[in-house]
Amino acid sequence: MGDSTKKIAVAGLAAILLVVAVLADGDSSSSSAVETICSLTDYKETCEKSLANTNTSDPRELIEVAFKAAIDHIAGAVKDSDLIKEATKDQSTRDAFNVCEEVLETAVDDLKRSADKISELDASKISDFVEDLKTWLSAVITNQETCIDAFENTTGDTGEKMRTLLKTAKEMSSNGLAMVSDISSLISLMFLSGASSSRKLLSEEEEGRMLWNQDSSDSEPGAELKPNAVVAQDGSGQFKTIKEAIATVPKKNNVPFLIHVKAGVYREHIEIPKGANKVVMFGDGPLKTIITDKKNFADGTKTFQTATFAVNADDFFARDMLFDNTAGPEGHQAVALRVSGDRAVFYNVHIYGFQDTLYTHTYRQFYRDCVISGTIDFIFGDALAIFQNCVFVVRRPMDNQACMVTAQGRIDPRSQGAIVIQNGNIVAEPQFFQAPKPIMAYLGRPWKELSRTIIMQSNIDGFISPDGWSPWMGNFALNTLFYAEYQNRGPGSNEAHRVKWKGIKHISAEVAESWTPGKAFGGDFWIKGTGIPYVPTMM
Repeated sequence: MGDSTKKIAVAGLAAILLVVAVLADGDSSSSSAVETICSLTDYKETCEKSLANTNTSDPRELIEVAFKAAIDHIAGAVKDSDLIKEATKDQSTRDAFNVCEEVLETAVDDLKRSADKISELDASKISDFVEDLKTWLSAVITNQETCIDAFENTTGDTGEKMRTLLKTAKEMSSNGLAMVSDISSLISLMFLSGASSSRKLLSEEEEGRMLWNQDSSDSEPGAELKPNAVVAQDGSGQFKTIKEAIATVPKKNNVPFLIHVKAGVYREHIEIPKGANKVVMFGDGPLKTIITDKKNFADGTKTFQTATFAVNADDFFARDMLFDNTAGPEGHQAVALRVSGDRAVFYNVHIYGFQDTLYTHTYRQFYRDCVISGTIDFIFGDALAIFQNCVFVVRRPMDNQACMVTAQGRIDPRSQGAIVIQNGNIVAEPQFFQAPKPIMAYLGRPWKELSRTIIMQSNIDGFISPDGWSPWMGNFALNTLFYAEYQNRGPGSNEAHRVKWKGIKHISAEVAESWTPGKAFGGDFWIKGTGIPYVPTMM
């Protein structure tokens, strides 16, 4: 546990004791309850202002009010008439505003479902509730940052105006995350005094909700699946394009919807829309079923919108296929796969690109036996993304460029975001070594101030610089990032000459264990339910 984490934990414990004391006093006023619950947060003045007109001392109701205040501020930013008018002045600014509309709508939806979750809190499932809330509220913060990032390289001051409009909303969102982070005991005391707060195992019925394979003994997961839709370019399926198949997924879907994409090269720009949940997409193998496109930043497309394949729905599961962006290094940011849906699982999937190949945008994501290739920041974003048994192939960039495997984008100290590589293999393609000048390659660099990456039990080949990690720009984030290596192997794993930044951590076995999927996700039924090979612990 780092110093900043310890400070947060101590402050949180103090706040818990204060809240308990207030609740124990039957005569406590709403103002003292507000003051006490706001002591949990980093933006106390904003917290107290947002709760100033409440007439309750019930912390659950106070948290709901805080969420609703954040909703109003975010919705107000999107509807600001002056900003909308300015956004129409040029295409780049208009595109940035379109990104904002999409991600801020998602942020509002996450706040709404967080408020609903608080109102229906069940003491027997407190740990599950808290993990969901922390995940969704982390995404609320990330999505606001995504909106601001979209204005990069636009003309005028529309981006700065949006940043100003979202300032209070971001503070409110951070406060909401602070109220629910690491406080399952507080929630138990606040809402359901006397009820057991211990984590209970999911019932068979609950665990079954996520199962794609009905026969858990099947040694070849997915082999017995009967698809709802079949895509085949030769006409042997119901559809010739993946888009057509996705269009048949029911809105607000809550049962597995299986799509078999037969072998072929599908030149499509695909989005799994919000609400099309529990889509299971499987191909005939990552070298046979190929989805490819070439949208890129150099041609004027926002990074967020360049993805060949984008997942905006929850509980998505893909296996045995390839997602590719063929823009090349000259296209600069060119995403092959963007994942903006909760509890996403990828198995035996290849993800090919150059800069910004895989955008692990938000929520919880698990990758097993995958191959990801790229040059600069080719795994980036702010999801809690764990990669197990995956291969990371560093490709040859343009001349005078360096390569970075990761660029994690965490901005809030309580955010769930992290990139975790467990039992991976970090290698370079042959062309990498054919460049006229040696290419510098690094494990990662900090995209945002609290960037967090853990690489453990992995092979690191010797082409990785002895420094290990690269700065983003100057001293940015070097003291606040969290980068850790643990029990790695291979010629590039020697830590003797690693950079000595304050943010470089030497973690214990206990901390390393906390980053295994069985622990870090706080619940892994959604991974086990896929039937894929999976190790929840250290390997």
